Amino acid sequence: MTHIHEHDTINNTYPDARLPLPATSSSAVSWGAIFAGAAAAASLSLILLMLGAGLGLTSVSPWESRGLDAGTVGIAAIAWLTFTQIVASGMGGYLSGRLRTKWVDTQRDEVYFRDTAHGFLTWAVAALISAALLTSTVGSIIGGGAKVVGTVAGGAAATTAAGAASMADGSSGAQGSSMNYFVNSLFRANNPATPANNAADPASPAAPATPPAVHQPVSPAQLGEVTGIFANSITTGALPQEDRQYVAQLIAQNTGISQQEAEQRVQSTYDKAQAKLKETKAKAQQAADTARKATSYLMLWTFISLLAGAFVASLCATFGGRQRDL
Repeated sequence: MTHIHEHDTINNTYPDARLPLPATSSSAVSWGAIFAGAAAAASLSLILLMLGAGLGLTSVSPWESRGLDAGTVGIAAIAWLTFTQIVASGMGGYLSGRLRTKWVDTQRDEVYFRDTAHGFLTWAVAALISAALLTSTVGSIIGGGAKVVGTVAGGAAATTAAGAASMADGSSGAQGSSMNYFVNSLFRANNPATPANNAADPASPAAPATPPAVHQPVSPAQLGEVTGIFANSITTGALPQEDRQYVAQLIAQNTGISQQEAEQRVQSTYDKAQAKLKETKAKAQQAADTARKATSYLMLWTFISLLAGAFVASLCATFGGRQRDL
């Protein structure tokens, strides 16, 4: 009884003795606040990216003179990506600074450094979350314009690389159709009407009627053989003399023109086919170079936007921490 009475007397005399002391944090890092800010930053980034896609800032027009071209879309995508990084990182950094625990008996410079570190860690965790969980979504939204250009360039390059094979095996692709056109043009009938020319001159003596030449239809085997000769010659870069003479002989037999005219036709058609292939290669190389430059620029500006996001997150964390300590 005496012990209890003395304890009550002490509590009544010193009422503050039963109150807990202010809680102090032994750790300089508040991981709860960091993860909360990172989750908010990642979610806001996704929302803003979806908004940009909905506004058409990453859509390339398939028409030549309508809508946005790839260059304009690239600039719009970079600007929106930078805006998204600044807004989302700023929000995440501010939340991490505002939600952290209060550090007691800590110097002002140390508090400023810790708030800056909290903002940077929030940005880093948000970036890792986005890279791990949102890779396909963010990649399809941000890189839409670059992927279209890369796909076009890759398709053109693949078509050019497989052009000779397509022409040789008679495939139904674009290159095969072009070669079939050139080969079929070799066997077009071009035999002038000799009786009509003689009838136009009334003073000329009557000549025995010359029966029109009987043209033999071109067989699929002959067309395939000529196509193979042209494909091999275009691949090597030169048409051998014996191949030109052989193809000209087939043309002369099927069209009725002379051997010399047939050889001239073969050489002219071969030059047109070779020029067509060179033009296709040049377009493919230009498209591939455009895709390479677009990818380089996109990666460079993505780095700059991420760097800006890290800076804004660190700065906003100091603002949030300052308001937390008021």
